[in-house]
Amino acid sequence: MATGEQILIVESDPDIADLIGRQALQPLGYRVTVVGDAGSALKEAVLTHPDLILANLNLPGLSGKDMLAALNSQGIKSPVIVIAEKGQEMDAIHAFRLGASDVIFWPLRDAQVVSIVERALRQTQETRERQKLDRQMKTMNEELQHRLRDLTTILATAKAVVSITDQRLLFDKILASALQVAEADICWLTSRDERNNIYLLRSHLNLPEAWAKKINQPVDDGISSLVALSAESLVMHGMPLQKFKVAALGKSVGVIPIKIQTEVIGLLIVVRKNDREFSRDAQSLLEAMAGFASIALMNARLFRALEQSVEAAKKGEQYRYSALESARESIRNEVQAAGYPLNLVLTEMPGALNAEQKKALETVQAALQRLSLSSEKTIIPGK
Repeated sequence: MATGEQILIVESDPDIADLIGRQALQPLGYRVTVVGDAGSALKEAVLTHPDLILANLNLPGLSGKDMLAALNSQGIKSPVIVIAEKGQEMDAIHAFRLGASDVIFWPLRDAQVVSIVERALRQTQETRERQKLDRQMKTMNEELQHRLRDLTTILATAKAVVSITDQRLLFDKILASALQVAEADICWLTSRDERNNIYLLRSHLNLPEAWAKKINQPVDDGISSLVALSAESLVMHGMPLQKFKVAALGKSVGVIPIKIQTEVIGLLIVVRKNDREFSRDAQSLLEAMAGFASIALMNARLFRALEQSVEAAKKGEQYRYSALESARESIRNEVQAAGYPLNLVLTEMPGALNAEQKKALETVQAALQRLSLSSEKTIIPGK
């Protein structure tokens, strides 16, 4: 059963054209166009790209073989069935060499014509289905390759986050990955200065010199401040972007907040020079890159806090050392002060001592000596 395929008949004999077109093919639902010469056939084929062409080899002016050559030169891929007379077998072979798909030797019954036409259209449909499947497979393969490349980039960035301690190098790696997954031309990263709550340019790739020289300074692109307030990703392209300063860099932009929970601590900005919107997949990949940047900034914040804790601990240790040293000096002085009169009494120069008094004083003297030795042996931290 025909499904409305377009068939072009190139036949100068009206009787043959009528038998094939009106009597054999149109009743089956085929859309038939009839022309009488090769020139008209070429114009019609270029305009309509018919599903099948039936062409007599014996045409006035340009022959059917000439028409085949012209169709090839015009890139017309419609299959061609040539109509030949008995005795034109050599011409039919030549037509096959020029690209004909089949031949009808006239005269032929209309049922035979229909059978040949249906076989040719079936082959054409199968070829188109194969070509369509090939295109689909190619598209799927390209998409899989693209996704594999993105996943490899994400994995490499994740490894960099846990292995690179130099924050500047890590930011460069994150930006290079963001540039790749977003298929962008320019990107940069800012982080919030906690002292005055402004966002400073920390790293960039491909920024023009006028912007790049603002490293460690605020960068006013006109759009990042909106994302810093909303804490939500924003992609924009085309005319709506023109009212923002970032339009000087490109025609499509994505701004992704770098967050710790709901707190925005930085911003990742990517720009495409052409007017092509960032897809949802690209936005998701950029948000993954912003997550890695968040880890890097959080690690830096924790490292600074650790340094401050260590410094505070050192200061506390120094204070304790000073206090212990002062106490030891005080004990030593007191022991020395008490030792002199005690030694004087024990010499009995002031007067004789009975046995019980002497024993008591000697006990005090021994205790003072032990206290003095104990203070000398006290371990001072850091010594």
